[in-house]
Amino acid sequence: MKEVIVHPERCLGCMQCMLACATAHSKSQTLFSAAGETPLPKPRVHVGVGTFEEGFPNRCRHCNPAPCMMACLPGAIYRDTATNTVLIDPGICINCASCAMACPYGVIRYHEDPAAPLNKVVAVKCDNCIERRQKGMIPACVEVCKTGALTFEEPAAAMKRKTDEVAQSLSSDAEAALKAPGFSLLNRTKKSRTAINTAR
Repeated sequence: MKEVIVHPERCLGCMQCMLACATAHSKSQTLFSAAGETPLPKPRVHVGVGTFEEGFPNRCRHCNPAPCMMACLPGAIYRDTATNTVLIDPGICINCASCAMACPYGVIRYHEDPAAPLNKVVAVKCDNCIERRQKGMIPACVEVCKTGALTFEEPAAAMKRKTDEVAQSLSSDAEAALKAPGFSLLNRTKKSRTAINTAR
């Protein structure tokens, strides 16, 4: 089954995935109209900044077993077996934060949401764009990511490609094997800048 796979070495930190995610989970599902909605739609993917100023798109991994699901006291968190997606029922959520404390990735947030009852603060996290997928579309974050930091594919295919990339990097002609040297250059530049600033 296809999943959203994160390739952090390709993330530029542009945050387009966050914008696309918020728009996809708005009432209007258009950027211009979403900006004026109440409650204001918020992203379910969060781009963090690493030690060397590199981006990291952090999102729900839909763990199995899911710690958030096991910690949910009222039973608001459940798994959709057809898509293997962990979902939250906003009508049942009591905003107790047990799921957030159990989540090892820190991806659960609390705020009003267009899918929740009016003025109710609930737990919100990535739902793998389940409504978009039912229409035959891919998740919004993947669709908008132009660097390939987020892909929608079979995990086995992604792991094989990564294994092949590592194997190629160990070849005697490793520089010629690099498919995206720009990312390596960008990351080396960020690391050297950080080293210079730290030395001051």
